[in-house]
Amino acid sequence: MPVPSPGGARPAARTATPRKASILRQPTAVWAIAFACAISFMGIGLVDPILPAISHELGASSGQTMLLFTSYLFITGIAMFFTSWVSGLLGVRWTLVLGLILIVAFAAFAGLSGTVDEIIGFRAGWGLGNALFISTALAAIVGAASGGSRQAIVLYEAALGVGMAVGPLVGGALGSISWRGPFFGTSALMAIALVAILVLLRAPKQSAAERAAARASRPSFTASFRALRNPALLALAAVAFFYNFGFFVLLAYSPYPMEAAAKAAGMTAFGAHELGLVFFGWGLALAVTSVLVAPVLTRRFGLRPVLFTMLGGLTVCLALLGVFVGSFTGLVVVIVVSGLLLGIMNTALTEAVMEATDLPRNVASSTYSAVRFIGGAIAPAVAGPIAAGLGAAAPYWIGAASLVVSIIVLASVGHLLHRVGATPHESAAGEAQAITAGDAV
Repeated sequence: MPVPSPGGARPAARTATPRKASILRQPTAVWAIAFACAISFMGIGLVDPILPAISHELGASSGQTMLLFTSYLFITGIAMFFTSWVSGLLGVRWTLVLGLILIVAFAAFAGLSGTVDEIIGFRAGWGLGNALFISTALAAIVGAASGGSRQAIVLYEAALGVGMAVGPLVGGALGSISWRGPFFGTSALMAIALVAILVLLRAPKQSAAERAAARASRPSFTASFRALRNPALLALAAVAFFYNFGFFVLLAYSPYPMEAAAKAAGMTAFGAHELGLVFFGWGLALAVTSVLVAPVLTRRFGLRPVLFTMLGGLTVCLALLGVFVGSFTGLVVVIVVSGLLLGIMNTALTEAVMEATDLPRNVASSTYSAVRFIGGAIAPAVAGPIAAGLGAAAPYWIGAASLVVSIIVLASVGHLLHRVGATPHESAAGEAQAITAGDAV
């Protein structure tokens, strides 16, 4: 029986307990952005299973088809130097829209191409669109989501993981019909995402004072280049440059020795679909460890020990690929295992970049990503000629040597990284940005 309150006042009404925010209860604009994010990250691994098919059908060498990665990554890297400035100038919504328009157009043009040189050129345009899109996607989904930034970040990480894992699978499935299929599929899906974002995503209303403050805080056109004057950022960008060289030796070159090893083992039916399944396992491993394992390891052991351990493990993986270059089973096992290490490495390295300087986060991230993408762009360009001149195992040995260089650079710049681990560890938002820049290759 309720006790009467003093003075005869009626007891206060019982306050209703608010319902816990659900990650699934989001505005439709958030789902549109998440869908576009997944498709965007699918585009990274989409072409991997169809590289041999393009070689066979268009009469191109393995070196020529691997330039599909080079043109994409090189233009993405160059564009990353300017994306923070473009986003500040156009705003998040219109930067997203511009990036999606470019992806839709150039993916379709790639599917219509009649020569490998045309595809290489159109992949460059695709890379420009992807740079604009991925540089602003996190800010867009956080701004549109309900339930706080953490809910939005979980959605973003989920979309990223789905895209990285499913990209090779979709590429293999569509590529088993025609090598043009993955390009047209990406264009169609991104066109749907473009329409959804145009209809559902609205720019937030701002007062005159808020607009003036936003204009005053815009990064300058040369902000990313000037950021390289920071010794810590330059040092970690150099580590990332050599690391990403090894990363893309594995990703871009591996379909060719894998196809040769499958034929040598009598697997006559091995093609785009089967390659897609292998790289689906690789992408799934990468996505799981980047989202779930890397934050746990870096909190427990610290960023630098994790970086050294992952670089060492990946060096061993590249060396093993060189040893087992003629063994189909050996190649598949090492490639999938390497995905586990790459996911952790991607997140830990980019998080170290975020902690190492006091530069604005968007400037540091775009500058680091630009240098890293350029390192990745070089690997496919040289892997083909190296394999032709020195043998099928040679690109893997060169990739392993590049990772050794990254270990040496990291060990020699310890005095520049005193801030790493000295501050409280990354928030959920910081971790998401680390995962984004790490995986958006």
